Amino acid sequence: MSHGEIGHTSEHTAAQDQAVQSKPAGVTVAFQGNPGAYGEIAALNAVPNTAHTRGYPTFHEVARAVESGEADFGVLPVENSLMGAIHQAIDLLSETELHVIGEVVVRVSHCLMALPGVTLEDVRRVSSQQPALDQCTGLIRKYNFQPVAAHDTAGSAKDLAARGARDEAVIASARAAELYGLNILASEIEDEPFNLTRFMILSRHEGQISDAPHKTSLIFAVRHTPGFLVETLNELRGLNLSRIESRPRRDRAWSYLMYIDIEGDARDPKVAQALAGVLRKASYARIIGSYPVAQHTVG
Repeated sequence: MSHGEIGHTSEHTAAQDQAVQSKPAGVTVAFQGNPGAYGEIAALNAVPNTAHTRGYPTFHEVARAVESGEADFGVLPVENSLMGAIHQAIDLLSETELHVIGEVVVRVSHCLMALPGVTLEDVRRVSSQQPALDQCTGLIRKYNFQPVAAHDTAGSAKDLAARGARDEAVIASARAAELYGLNILASEIEDEPFNLTRFMILSRHEGQISDAPHKTSLIFAVRHTPGFLVETLNELRGLNLSRIESRPRRDRAWSYLMYIDIEGDARDPKVAQALAGVLRKASYARIIGSYPVAQHTVG
Protein backbone atom coordinates (compact mmCIF):
# COMPACT_ATOMS: atom_id res chain seq x y z
CA MET A 1 0.00 0.00 0.00
CA SER A 2 1.48 3.32 -0.97
CA HIS A 3 1.37 6.26 1.38
CA GLY A 4 -0.74 9.31 0.63
CA GLU A 5 0.93 12.20 -1.10
CA ILE A 6 1.71 15.21 1.07
CA GLY A 7 2.09 18.70 -0.36
CA HIS A 8 5.23 20.65 0.54
CA THR A 9 5.58 24.41 0.52
CA SER A 10 8.68 26.15 -0.80
CA GLU A 11 9.49 27.21 2.78
CA HIS A 12 9.48 23.57 3.87
CA THR A 13 11.78 22.63 0.99
CA ALA A 14 14.17 25.41 1.95
CA ALA A 15 14.17 24.15 5.54
CA GLN A 16 14.94 20.65 4.31
CA ASP A 17 17.81 21.91 2.16
CA GLN A 18 19.26 23.82 5.11
CA ALA A 19 18.98 20.75 7.35
CA VAL A 20 20.73 18.55 4.80
CA GLN A 21 23.54 21.09 4.37
CA SER A 22 24.10 21.22 8.15
CA LYS A 23 24.21 17.43 8.51
CA PRO A 24 27.72 15.98 8.96
CA ALA A 25 29.13 13.70 6.28
CA GLY A 26 28.22 10.04 6.64
CA VAL A 27 25.10 8.26 7.86
CA THR A 28 23.36 10.02 10.77
CA VAL A 29 20.86 8.23 13.04
CA ALA A 30 18.59 10.22 15.38
CA PHE A 31 17.49 9.00 18.82
CA GLN A 32 15.65 10.40 21.83
CA GLY A 33 17.79 11.35 24.81
CA ASN A 34 21.38 12.22 25.58
CA PRO A 35 24.54 10.39 24.49
CA GLY A 36 24.81 7.23 26.54
CA ALA A 37 21.06 6.55 26.43
CA TYR A 38 19.83 3.12 25.41
CA GLY A 39 18.37 4.87 22.37
CA GLU A 40 21.89 5.83 21.33
CA ILE A 41 22.97 2.19 21.65
CA ALA A 42 20.10 1.31 19.31
CA ALA A 43 21.12 4.11 16.94
CA LEU A 44 24.72 2.89 16.81
CA ASN A 45 23.46 -0.55 15.74
CA ALA A 46 20.54 0.50 13.53
CA VAL A 47 22.12 0.51 10.08
CA PRO A 48 25.50 -0.41 8.58
CA ASN A 49 28.12 2.32 8.34
CA THR A 50 26.55 4.58 10.96
CA ALA A 51 28.93 7.53 11.23
CA HIS A 52 27.04 9.82 13.62
CA THR A 53 24.26 9.68 16.17
CA ARG A 54 22.28 12.72 17.26
CA GLY A 55 20.06 12.99 20.32
CA TYR A 56 16.78 14.91 20.47
CA PRO A 57 14.59 15.79 23.45
CA THR A 58 11.39 14.10 22.21
CA PHE A 59 10.16 11.32 19.94
CA HIS A 60 8.44 13.89 17.73
CA GLU A 61 11.73 15.72 17.17
CA VAL A 62 13.39 12.43 16.17
CA ALA A 63 10.71 11.92 13.51
CA ARG A 64 10.98 15.54 12.31
CA ALA A 65 14.76 15.20 11.97
CA VAL A 66 14.32 12.23 9.63
CA GLU A 67 11.46 13.86 7.71
CA SER A 68 13.52 17.02 7.12
CA GLY A 69 16.69 15.20 6.09
CA GLU A 70 18.61 16.40 9.13
CA ALA A 71 19.11 12.71 9.94
CA ASP A 72 19.15 9.77 7.54
CA PHE A 73 17.41 7.42 9.95
CA GLY A 74 15.80 7.48 13.39
CA VAL A 75 15.10 4.96 16.13
CA LEU A 76 12.02 4.89 18.36
CA PRO A 77 11.44 2.50 21.29
CA VAL A 78 8.06 0.80 20.87
CA GLU A 79 8.11 -2.02 23.41
CA ASN A 80 9.89 -3.15 26.56
CA SER A 81 9.81 -6.80 27.62
CA LEU A 82 8.96 -5.84 31.22
CA MET A 83 6.98 -2.59 30.91
CA GLY A 84 5.06 -3.37 27.72
CA ALA A 85 4.19 -0.96 24.92
CA ILE A 86 5.65 2.55 24.75
CA HIS A 87 2.45 4.28 23.71
CA GLN A 88 3.85 7.69 22.84
CA ALA A 89 6.10 6.15 20.19
CA ILE A 90 3.36 3.88 18.83
CA ASP A 91 0.97 6.83 18.48
CA LEU A 92 3.64 8.73 16.57
CA LEU A 93 3.90 5.91 14.01
CA SER A 94 0.32 6.62 12.94
CA GLU A 95 1.04 10.33 12.51
CA THR A 96 4.19 10.21 10.38
CA GLU A 97 4.67 9.16 6.75
CA LEU A 98 8.05 7.62 7.52
CA HIS A 99 8.70 3.95 6.78
CA VAL A 100 9.78 1.35 9.33
CA ILE A 101 12.69 -0.46 7.66
CA GLY A 102 14.00 -2.59 10.53
CA GLU A 103 14.20 -3.16 14.25
CA VAL A 104 16.90 -3.26 16.93
CA VAL A 105 16.54 -5.10 20.24
CA VAL A 106 18.68 -3.63 23.03
CA ARG A 107 19.56 -5.47 26.23
CA VAL A 108 18.84 -2.98 29.01
CA SER A 109 21.53 -3.54 31.63
CA HIS A 110 21.37 -0.86 34.31
CA CYS A 111 24.34 0.34 36.35
CA LEU A 112 24.45 2.39 39.54
CA MET A 113 27.04 5.15 39.16
CA ALA A 114 28.36 8.14 41.06
CA LEU A 115 31.21 10.62 41.05
CA PRO A 116 34.72 9.18 41.46
CA GLY A 117 35.49 8.51 45.12
CA VAL A 118 31.84 8.23 46.16
CA THR A 119 30.93 4.92 47.83
CA LEU A 120 27.60 3.16 48.29
CA GLU A 121 27.57 4.32 51.92
CA ASP A 122 27.73 7.96 50.76
CA VAL A 123 24.66 7.73 48.52
CA ARG A 124 21.32 9.01 49.81
CA ARG A 125 19.40 9.62 46.55
CA VAL A 126 19.30 7.87 43.20
CA SER A 127 17.92 9.54 40.08
CA SER A 128 16.93 8.21 36.68
CA GLN A 129 14.02 7.95 34.29
CA GLN A 130 10.97 6.54 36.10
CA PRO A 131 10.90 3.20 34.21
CA ALA A 132 14.56 2.60 35.13
CA LEU A 133 13.78 3.31 38.79
CA ASP A 134 10.84 0.90 38.60
CA GLN A 135 13.09 -1.79 37.14
CA CYS A 136 15.63 -1.52 39.98
CA THR A 137 13.39 -1.49 43.06
CA GLY A 138 15.31 -4.31 44.75
CA LEU A 139 18.54 -2.33 44.98
CA ILE A 140 16.74 0.91 45.90
CA ARG A 141 14.97 -0.81 48.79
CA LYS A 142 18.08 -2.66 49.92
CA TYR A 143 20.02 0.56 50.44
CA ASN A 144 17.00 2.71 51.35
CA PHE A 145 17.76 5.20 48.58
CA GLN A 146 15.37 8.04 47.87
CA PRO A 147 14.33 7.66 44.20
CA VAL A 148 14.20 10.86 42.13
CA ALA A 149 12.48 10.74 38.72
CA ALA A 150 14.29 12.47 35.85
CA HIS A 151 13.73 12.94 32.12
CA ASP A 152 16.05 10.18 30.94
CA THR A 153 18.78 7.84 32.12
CA ALA A 154 21.80 9.30 30.37
CA GLY A 155 20.58 12.83 31.12
CA SER A 156 20.69 11.97 34.82
CA ALA A 157 24.32 10.91 34.46
CA LYS A 158 25.16 14.10 32.57
CA ASP A 159 23.45 16.26 35.20
CA LEU A 160 25.20 14.53 38.09
CA ALA A 161 28.60 15.04 36.48
CA ALA A 162 27.81 18.73 36.06
CA ARG A 163 26.39 19.31 39.57
CA GLY A 164 29.02 17.32 41.45
CA ALA A 165 26.65 16.01 44.13
CA ARG A 166 28.49 13.51 46.31
CA ASP A 167 25.47 12.07 48.10
CA GLU A 168 23.70 11.05 44.90
CA ALA A 169 23.93 8.25 42.35
CA VAL A 170 22.15 7.62 39.08
CA ILE A 171 20.92 4.59 37.15
CA ALA A 172 22.03 4.49 33.53
CA SER A 173 24.04 2.45 31.03
CA ALA A 174 27.71 1.60 31.36
CA ARG A 175 28.28 3.76 28.27
CA ALA A 176 26.83 6.77 30.12
CA ALA A 177 29.29 6.24 32.98
CA GLU A 178 32.17 6.19 30.50
CA LEU A 179 30.98 9.30 28.63
CA TYR A 180 30.42 11.43 31.74
CA GLY A 181 33.35 10.26 33.87
CA LEU A 182 31.30 8.49 36.55
CA ASN A 183 32.32 5.47 38.60
CA ILE A 184 30.16 2.32 38.42
CA LEU A 185 29.23 1.19 41.94
CA ALA A 186 27.14 -1.82 40.84
CA SER A 187 26.31 -3.48 37.52
CA GLU A 188 23.29 -5.43 36.27
CA ILE A 189 21.11 -4.02 39.03
CA GLU A 190 17.79 -4.55 37.25
CA ASP A 191 15.29 -6.75 39.08
CA GLU A 192 14.73 -9.06 36.09
CA PRO A 193 17.46 -10.25 33.72
CA PHE A 194 15.26 -10.39 30.59
CA ASN A 195 14.97 -6.62 30.23
CA LEU A 196 14.88 -5.87 26.52
CA THR A 197 13.68 -2.85 24.54
CA ARG A 198 12.63 -3.10 20.91
CA PHE A 199 13.35 -0.09 18.70
CA MET A 200 11.95 0.54 15.23
CA ILE A 201 14.20 2.08 12.57
CA LEU A 202 12.57 4.93 10.62
CA SER A 203 13.48 6.16 7.15
CA ARG A 204 12.07 8.47 4.48
CA HIS A 205 12.39 5.59 2.00
CA GLU A 206 11.19 2.01 1.97
CA GLY A 207 13.70 -0.65 2.98
CA GLN A 208 15.72 -2.74 0.57
CA ILE A 209 14.45 -6.17 -0.44
CA SER A 210 15.95 -8.93 1.69
CA ASP A 211 15.49 -12.70 2.04
CA ALA A 212 15.78 -12.49 5.84
CA PRO A 213 12.73 -13.37 7.97
CA HIS A 214 10.36 -10.42 8.00
CA LYS A 215 7.77 -8.77 10.18
CA THR A 216 4.99 -6.56 8.83
CA SER A 217 3.42 -3.82 10.96
CA LEU A 218 0.15 -2.11 10.15
CA ILE A 219 -2.32 0.28 11.71
CA PHE A 220 -6.01 0.29 10.85
CA ALA A 221 -9.41 1.48 12.03
CA VAL A 222 -12.87 0.02 11.35
CA ARG A 223 -16.43 1.27 11.47
CA HIS A 224 -18.06 1.23 14.90
CA THR A 225 -20.37 -1.62 13.94
CA PRO A 226 -21.00 -4.80 15.97
CA GLY A 227 -18.75 -7.62 14.78
CA PHE A 228 -16.90 -5.57 12.18
CA LEU A 229 -13.56 -5.65 14.02
CA VAL A 230 -13.74 -9.44 14.24
CA GLU A 231 -14.58 -9.66 10.54
CA THR A 232 -11.57 -7.51 9.71
CA LEU A 233 -9.22 -9.53 11.91
CA ASN A 234 -10.53 -12.71 10.25
CA GLU A 235 -8.83 -11.51 7.07
CA LEU A 236 -5.55 -12.26 8.88
CA ARG A 237 -6.47 -15.83 9.84
CA GLY A 238 -3.71 -18.31 9.13
CA LEU A 239 -1.02 -15.73 9.90
CA ASN A 240 0.90 -15.46 13.16
CA LEU A 241 0.07 -12.15 14.85
CA SER A 242 2.95 -11.48 17.23
CA ARG A 243 1.31 -8.37 18.64
CA ILE A 244 -2.08 -6.67 18.63
CA GLU A 245 -3.03 -3.53 20.50
CA SER A 246 -5.70 -0.83 20.34
CA ARG A 247 -4.91 2.87 20.74
CA PRO A 248 -7.33 5.80 21.03
CA ARG A 249 -7.57 7.97 17.92
CA ARG A 250 -6.47 11.55 18.44
CA ASP A 251 -8.96 12.96 15.92
CA ARG A 252 -12.14 11.20 17.08
CA ALA A 253 -13.43 10.48 20.59
CA TRP A 254 -14.17 6.84 21.48
CA SER A 255 -12.67 5.59 18.24
CA TYR A 256 -9.59 3.37 18.13
CA LEU A 257 -6.68 2.38 15.94
CA MET A 258 -5.50 -1.23 15.89
CA TYR A 259 -1.74 -1.75 15.83
CA ILE A 260 -0.72 -5.23 14.61
CA ASP A 261 2.58 -7.02 13.98
CA ILE A 262 2.45 -9.98 11.60
CA GLU A 263 5.21 -12.53 11.15
CA GLY A 264 5.88 -12.51 7.43
CA ASP A 265 6.87 -10.38 4.45
CA ALA A 266 4.24 -8.19 2.79
CA ARG A 267 5.53 -9.49 -0.55
CA ASP A 268 4.56 -13.06 0.36
CA PRO A 269 1.33 -13.92 -1.53
CA LYS A 270 -0.44 -15.23 1.58
CA VAL A 271 0.44 -12.10 3.59
CA ALA A 272 -0.37 -9.80 0.66
CA GLN A 273 -3.79 -11.38 0.22
CA ALA A 274 -4.57 -10.98 3.94
CA LEU A 275 -3.46 -7.33 3.92
CA ALA A 276 -5.62 -6.65 0.86
CA GLY A 277 -8.58 -8.06 2.79
CA VAL A 278 -7.92 -5.70 5.69
CA LEU A 279 -7.65 -2.75 3.30
CA ARG A 280 -11.03 -3.57 1.80
CA LYS A 281 -12.78 -3.63 5.17
CA ALA A 282 -10.94 -0.95 7.14
CA SER A 283 -12.07 2.66 7.18
CA TYR A 284 -8.40 3.62 7.52
CA ALA A 285 -5.33 1.45 7.06
CA ARG A 286 -1.62 1.97 6.68
CA ILE A 287 1.25 -0.49 6.43
CA ILE A 288 3.99 1.25 8.40
CA GLY A 289 6.65 -1.23 7.35
CA SER A 290 7.60 -4.72 6.25
CA TYR A 291 11.11 -5.24 7.52
CA PRO A 292 13.72 -7.80 8.63
CA VAL A 293 13.30 -9.21 12.12
CA ALA A 294 16.15 -8.41 14.53
CA GLN A 295 18.44 -11.45 14.56
CA HIS A 296 20.32 -10.67 17.76
CA THR A 297 20.31 -8.46 20.82
CA VAL A 298 22.75 -5.57 21.26
CA GLY A 299 23.99 -3.73 24.30
